[in-house]
Amino acid sequence: MNNTVVAEAFLELIDEAFRQHRKWREHPQEIDYQTWARDFKTRLAELLNTWQGHVGHAAGLLLRSLREKAHQWWYFLDHPSIPPDNNLAERSLRLAVTKRKVSGGSRSMSRFEQTANLLSVIQTCRFQGKSAMAFFRDALSAHCCDFFIPSLIPQSKT
Repeated sequence: MNNTVVAEAFLELIDEAFRQHRKWREHPQEIDYQTWARDFKTRLAELLNTWQGHVGHAAGLLLRSLREKAHQWWYFLDHPSIPPDNNLAERSLRLAVTKRKVSGGSRSMSRFEQTANLLSVIQTCRFQGKSAMAFFRDALSAHCCDFFIPSLIPQSKT
């Protein structure tokens, strides 16, 4: 089918997006970046509309995901301070995942989810330079005593 042609077209767009994001990081020109991002989204939508239904099953699933989860895939277009890849997240969790594998993993899906949540909180605290123990203490106090619930989501400065 058309999978190769579609893959090449989308890889070109993705490469362009990474180049533009890198350019913004080096010289943050907000208006230029937003103008480019608006044009990029239009070209992306046109490409999705052109190829949806003209590719194989697996490629069709990917195109549907690119459309339905655009707010996740292309988040960095509206928020250039967020990198377009998740390499930092993967590196942050690598040690925790290795420890989990060495210890034999989880015995149930619920235990797996609990472990993943705890590791995410610990790594997020570490990345933000916060004490994980202090965060857990504050979270337990908030839960027990109806205090303000602590958050690890950075607050915007607007």
